[in-house]
Amino acid sequence: MKALNATALILIIVGGLNWGLVGLFDFNLVSAIFGIDSWLTNLIYILVGIAAIYGFVLLKPVMNSASETHSHSR
Repeated sequence: MKALNATALILIIVGGLNWGLVGLFDFNLVSAIFGIDSWLTNLIYILVGIAAIYGFVLLKPVMNSASETHSHSR
């Protein structure tokens, strides 16, 4: 499970950095590396999207843990 979490986090970071480059410099790193509209570029985008959805699933336990920690500190 740790490997899946790490992989998802890496993909989310890659996606975030790519969007940052697009927003700041109008430069799409994924397309530059794998080609515009190639199947590999599309696969990367799909994997980043799946990782983001998985990130939402991971967020709930983290938020619950944080709220429990906060309520115990009072």
